[in-house]
Amino acid sequence: MNEIPFLAIDHFQLAMPADEEETARIFFRDLLGMVEIPKPVELAKRGGCWFQSGVVQIHVGVDKSFHPAVKAHPALRCRDYSALVSKLRAAGVYVRDDFEVAGTTRCHVLDPWGNRIELISQ
Repeated sequence: MNEIPFLAIDHFQLAMPADEEETARIFFRDLLGMVEIPKPVELAKRGGCWFQSGVVQIHVGVDKSFHPAVKAHPALRCRDYSALVSKLRAAGVYVRDDFEVAGTTRCHVLDPWGNRIELISQ
């Protein structure tokens, strides 16, 4: 294979319990500053919400046997890392600074259901 097979990540999905769409909106739209985008009609019947920020999409889907992803996680590079982390802390979101990678400013946060998300400074 001479050419790279993938060009970009189209989206990633996180799971949540049923009937938690409003909680998802508060976290991803109101706190993280993403825009909710419509799900296709057939997929909307399953519940959940989709969010976008620039080319980054997060699909939050309902999992009837939900368990939070505490190890596997997406990592998001932030335009204004300090402001976002301050906003999340002020809202009571769990934020754990991570100094394990030299020269990288990053932390891990938990969404409302305990899924881990990594935030990285530009």
